[in-house]
Amino acid sequence: MADFEMIAKTFQGLENVLAEELTGLGANNIQTGHRMVSFTGNREMLYRANFALRTAIRVLKPIKHFRATSADEVYEAVKAIDWSQYMTEDTTFAVDSVVFSNEFRHSKFVAYKVKDAIADQFREKTGRRPNVHITNPDLQLNIHVAEYDCTLSLDSSGESLHRRGYRQEAVEAPLNEVLAAGIILMTGWRGECDLIDPMCGSGTIPIEAALIARGIAPGVYRKEYAFEKWNDFDRELFDSIYEDDSAERPFEHHIYGYDLNHNAVAIALRNVKAAGLSKEVSIAQQDFANFEQPAQKSILITNPPYGERISAPDLLGLYRMIGERLKHEFQGNEAWVLSYREECFDKIGLKPSLRTPLFNGSLECELRKYQMFSGKFNDLRAQGGDIKTAHERRLMADHKRFKQHREFRDRLEDEPEERMPRKRWEEDRRTADDRRRGTDRRWRASDREKRSFERGERPFDHNKRPFDREERHNPFREERRGAGKPFDRKGGNKNFGKKRYDEEED
Repeated sequence: MADFEMIAKTFQGLENVLAEELTGLGANNIQTGHRMVSFTGNREMLYRANFALRTAIRVLKPIKHFRATSADEVYEAVKAIDWSQYMTEDTTFAVDSVVFSNEFRHSKFVAYKVKDAIADQFREKTGRRPNVHITNPDLQLNIHVAEYDCTLSLDSSGESLHRRGYRQEAVEAPLNEVLAAGIILMTGWRGECDLIDPMCGSGTIPIEAALIARGIAPGVYRKEYAFEKWNDFDRELFDSIYEDDSAERPFEHHIYGYDLNHNAVAIALRNVKAAGLSKEVSIAQQDFANFEQPAQKSILITNPPYGERISAPDLLGLYRMIGERLKHEFQGNEAWVLSYREECFDKIGLKPSLRTPLFNGSLECELRKYQMFSGKFNDLRAQGGDIKTAHERRLMADHKRFKQHREFRDRLEDEPEERMPRKRWEEDRRTADDRRRGTDRRWRASDREKRSFERGERPFDHNKRPFDREERHNPFREERRGAGKPFDRKGGNKNFGKKRYDEEED
């Protein structure tokens, strides 16, 4: 089997971990990029990468690289491909697009040009065209545009690889499985000691840790991959990969997951059972405030709330408690904490030995390592000890720090009840300033109604909201809601609708 180019996509910050995984699989010509790693291999490597990679979101097989300065050039380049070697007019397909370009402003428009080129080629040759299916197509395509450089690829994964197949339920804002596995691999832990997650949520970190410790491939739970629908799919080859359990190994230690929320514990238990890992993982309800020194050497990895998708009644107090528990009840071990806010890390009150930038979705987070020891840090240094290795010092020098002037929605106070009065005071102050400047729309609308009442045109209703966006007549909205009527930008606001369309871009 001949080698060909492949691209594995991942989260920003996990590129090096993914490259190490590919090295272990035997891939060739490995090169890291932004949220991706390129490599070469044969068909077996393509199947194995989908089945065994823990930190890949999807695996792409590029079929054409080209440059295009206009949508018409994209259309012509795609139409020049002989699509009969990949599909027929009875094949359903879909196109996913990722665009970073000043020339091509909307990714969906690029996807439409790719679809049109494929459909037109079949219509001209056979008189029929293949249909587009957004969900579960026979062939999934990906077009990536960086300025004028375009790469058209076959998506061999289909559904994102983070969807392992073992998750039965999830708590609010669960940690992505790919990110969880990446964090565990970054710690260097491979099952040499016990692992603890004191705020485990739906159990993602404990389950991914058990898969790593046992050497179980994450693909064993998947029902299907996109490459299984390709014309050249080799069922016998893939079955041999699926049935190969030579990498699996026994796990002599144990993994513990705890959570304060009773519902989260129940969900985590169901997920662990569905993964068949009840022997390796124990889940129980426990407040981190009651955490005690483990009897065996352990590593702690956790993803506490950080006030974005989920929060806590006293967020900074939670982080103070985390630091206190680690300092007094986790001596002689190491802890890894993923969080977002610098204020939260400051409340832990411990000096990290390693800080690694990671993206959790769109949030620029940090994974910090804390090497716990007894006594004071200065006493440790006086005795010739240190919390950082030479390797960790080099990594710390390479990593960028948090943005010094990052804007948060609210500045956190020590006591959460102080936030709302301060926020209401700020809103009242801004409203008063707007009224003095005559720029407060709600005040102007209310004032107009009062003047109308004074002129005797209609009664004034004190209970009515002064400015109701839904009740106010908007001819542009009515036209957009009309049956198939195009929106005439010449007669209306040029920026109307632009924000919504931009938000749909990748």
